[in-house]
Amino acid sequence: MNIIPFAVSAGDQANHAKPDLLLEVQDLEVTYSNGNASPNNPPFRAVEGVSFQVRKGEVLALVGESGSGKTSVARALVRLMKPSRGRIVFDGKELASLSDREFQPYRSRIQMVFQDAVASLNPRMTIGETLSEVVLVHQKRRKAHGDVKSLLDTVGLPQNFANRYPHTISGGQAQRVAIARALAAKPEFLVADEPVSALDVSIQAQILNLLADLQKDLKLSLLFISHDLAVVGHIADRVAVMYHGQVVETLPAPKLYRDAAHHYTRALVEATPIPDTRRRTHYPRPEIPVPGSLSVNSSTGCIYYARCGVATKTCFKKKPPMEVVGPDHFIRCFSPVRGS
Repeated sequence: MNIIPFAVSAGDQANHAKPDLLLEVQDLEVTYSNGNASPNNPPFRAVEGVSFQVRKGEVLALVGESGSGKTSVARALVRLMKPSRGRIVFDGKELASLSDREFQPYRSRIQMVFQDAVASLNPRMTIGETLSEVVLVHQKRRKAHGDVKSLLDTVGLPQNFANRYPHTISGGQAQRVAIARALAAKPEFLVADEPVSALDVSIQAQILNLLADLQKDLKLSLLFISHDLAVVGHIADRVAVMYHGQVVETLPAPKLYRDAAHHYTRALVEATPIPDTRRRTHYPRPEIPVPGSLSVNSSTGCIYYARCGVATKTCFKKKPPMEVVGPDHFIRCFSPVRGS
């Protein structure tokens, strides 16, 4: 693998933007207060300098282990929380600096599907009432009955589900309802936060196929958040890998297993179960030892320093910039994996 000998700053991926760009995130930072802030009790920085782009009609997967900051990015995009720094540019409009009132027109254009679908639904409302409410708020239609029927049909649920309550349906059915609720606003951009992680494997495949079909049929742009690379390979066009609040590598999804160059990405790839067709089961690949824990890092150097097997003194002292590896392939590492 040949590394192009020039660096890209956290926001310079914008220079590679194409006319079909829908979303651009630049140097995003999300922090959580630890109560009374002090030098000994600083705010927790969950997301630090995250930059990525999503094109119209594209599926970008955001992957990483639990605690890497994926959900915090998602919540910032849909305005469930305000970022402490950075830019979120949607269809040419900078959203992060908007007031809640100014952001209101964009709520229908950007929707989110949550991980725990059952918990995200109002237990006192029927499925039909839940979907009707979204239609009335975002589409200003006085009669939403026909829309509810259409939405249920779109996600593969029978019409009688309109009269049922969330506690009477399965997890997979609840996730279909959650997807229908997001679609009721007629969005252009959908954020799916671990939408299949709590489901059985067979149900996961059904929901993934549904999302893939909807994305193509409705020409949606999709940010698909997951910790499972095997799942990501079935739906994503590109993959952005997060570690400890930072994006450490982005690359086309078809090249993930062959060309991943960051040592953390390689560790994730090697830990992904592969099928044993003779036994009709899955078994894990030999694991790459990853010492330390997610919370251990160098505040002055590379975020992955404490767990990297090839780290040097330079890695400890200096933060690596984002470098161009190839078409649509960026990496934040001084000593990337060479070849495959």
